[in-house]
Amino acid sequence: MPDVILDFIRTHHGTTRVDYFYNVFVKNNPDKLVDESLFTYPGPIPFSKETAVLMMADSVEAASRALKEPSEESINNLVDKIIEHKLMRGQFNNSNITLKDITESAVIFKAMLKSIYHVRVDYDLSKKTM
Repeated sequence: MPDVILDFIRTHHGTTRVDYFYNVFVKNNPDKLVDESLFTYPGPIPFSKETAVLMMADSVEAASRALKEPSEESINNLVDKIIEHKLMRGQFNNSNITLKDITESAVIFKAMLKSIYHVRVDYDLSKKTM
C-alpha cells in the first residue's frame, strides 16, 4: 500500500480517546483507577491539511449515526462540538490546516449531513427580502 494511504490510516484517529468504551469502563468500575492510555489511539496526529480533514470527516460521520432525530440544530451542534474537541486536544497542531479551512470544512460537513438525513430547510417566507 502506498505510504500516502498509510498516512491517512495512521492519523485519522490521532491520539484521541475512545470515549464510548472509556465511559462504559468508568461507569462499570467506579472504584477503579483508570489508565486512559488503554483507551487512547497511538497516533500520530494528522500532519497535513488533508489528513486533518479526514479526521474531522470520519469523526463527524461516525457520530452522526448516533443522532436519534437528526435536525439542523442537532447536526450543527454535533459538528461544532466534535471539531472544537479536536482543536482543544491539539489534534491539528502538526497539520498546516488553518481556522478558515476548519470553518469551511465544518460548513461542508453540516450541509452533507443535512442532505444525507433529509433535513428540511426552514422556508420562512416572512423573512424573505427582495
